[in-house]
Amino acid sequence: MLDRYNKWKSANLPEHLMNELNEISTNAKEIKDRFYQYLSFGTGGMRGLLGAGTNRMNIYTIRRVAEGLARYIDLNGEEAKQRGVVIAYDTRNFSYEFAVETARVLGAHSITAYVFKEPRPTPHLSFSVRELHAFAGVVITASHNPKQYNGFKIYGEDGAQLVPSGANIIMEQMDTIQDVFEISVHDEKELEAQGLFNWILEELDTKYLQNLQTLKENNELNTELKIVYTPLHGAGLVPVTRGLKEFGFNHVYLVDQQAIKDGSFPTVPYPNPEESAAFELAMEKGNEVGADLLLATDPDADRLGVAVRNGNRYELLTGNQLGALLLHYILQTKQSNDTLPPNGIMVKTIVTSELGTKIANHFNVATENTLTGFKYIAEKIEEYEKLKQHAFLFGYEESYGYLIKTFVRDKDAVQVALKVAEMAGYYSLKGQTLIDALNELYLNFGYHKEALVSKVFEGKDGQEQMTAILNGYRENPPTEISGVPIVKVEDYLKGVVTFSNGTTEPIQLPKENVIKFILEDESWVAIRPSGTEPKCKYYFGVVAKTQQDAGTRIEQMIKAIVE
Repeated sequence: MLDRYNKWKSANLPEHLMNELNEISTNAKEIKDRFYQYLSFGTGGMRGLLGAGTNRMNIYTIRRVAEGLARYIDLNGEEAKQRGVVIAYDTRNFSYEFAVETARVLGAHSITAYVFKEPRPTPHLSFSVRELHAFAGVVITASHNPKQYNGFKIYGEDGAQLVPSGANIIMEQMDTIQDVFEISVHDEKELEAQGLFNWILEELDTKYLQNLQTLKENNELNTELKIVYTPLHGAGLVPVTRGLKEFGFNHVYLVDQQAIKDGSFPTVPYPNPEESAAFELAMEKGNEVGADLLLATDPDADRLGVAVRNGNRYELLTGNQLGALLLHYILQTKQSNDTLPPNGIMVKTIVTSELGTKIANHFNVATENTLTGFKYIAEKIEEYEKLKQHAFLFGYEESYGYLIKTFVRDKDAVQVALKVAEMAGYYSLKGQTLIDALNELYLNFGYHKEALVSKVFEGKDGQEQMTAILNGYRENPPTEISGVPIVKVEDYLKGVVTFSNGTTEPIQLPKENVIKFILEDESWVAIRPSGTEPKCKYYFGVVAKTQQDAGTRIEQMIKAIVE
């Protein structure tokens, strides 16, 4: 570690990185943290703190992963190099610089790069890879992480996050790089002259917006609805505002302070639309203009948060609630328009509410469950298209990720922002809010309530403790939780479902360290370690006749498992 530190100290680093290294020269703990490893890369890409060191996001660790990608493309031949890579980025600090640096590394391998002139959402990148028939895509983002972070995500030619086979080859190539300071980078202007560095924006914006217009399926709606939108200083501003205008909504109000693109996110502690704090300024603006609906996208605009006026206050919808509302509205609209296909399917993750399954069943639409992560939903879409078995209608996960139309192959907050506005306008015409519509769903399908509890396990000891907890449940599973019998245990690492009578059946999903218990009263709990943080996540779901009963039941479940 000290050798790495000294090597970096002797390199010709940019001033801000050299200053950081000088500041920590006597701090052994900080040196260790920055240099004990290279930032890890996997199917979810690479994410980390900004700063100097091998375990930080900087131009040198960006060059390393870009070099791994370039070598992977080299292995796929000249056509792959010519088709090239589309590169997008959000508004985070250094996102633009990292995007350009990626293109410079690719250019050294004679690989064509298409780089957005301005920040654009992750789903826009997914669309553009498909539209340009590129071999791959890169987006520089750390999604909804705090301002100290940035990241690097790779997409395949189908517009979905890179599958494990491709990610593994890139990792193998990265491991062979002996010296990050010797990675070749070519001058941006020279690459432009050679046709290897291409700026893109207007044409792709137009085509993306044209595709967004195909989402509109209902003209019977109140377009006088007042909507407040905040991009939380991120990349969603242009497509969301243009899209809402094209949908006919003329009373869209921006949270002006948060419409400024700023990677320091000065108005929020955490730019995450799942958090109520992210809506504080939107609520102020909503009260000022009398808004019916508040919309918020995270910095790379792949997640959407929604708040609805309920009396004299705004109520935030959970990811599960909004997913259920969208699913019901989409299926109901298609049924009314006589466009509901006989082979329709909805896809959700194993930790997402079962309310969606009940809604899909009501419309004779199939449901498929995937592991956590939207790449698995995208994988299913590709499978359906190839096999022509199912028509994809909607995909979602409880963590505020949704997809409606498959011109994008990742969660798309822009699509969903427009659809939520349409849905709210439809119910408004009937004299209802989205809260009213949600209560109708509960009345018809039972009151569903979900909760997520995360426990932090820091360091090596914490990792061992987390492993022991999962192994304990795996080897000695309980037979009941808070007095209610368990009817089956789904062990996704072993790939098997075990029923209470002892019979088993296989799980047709990739192996993952998750255990899920399903109880006699339809309640359930799933336990999984986080893939990006030192946490164990406990997901709970219950069904009851009333909101009060559901709240009581979920408290019992949490107390029995976590506390």
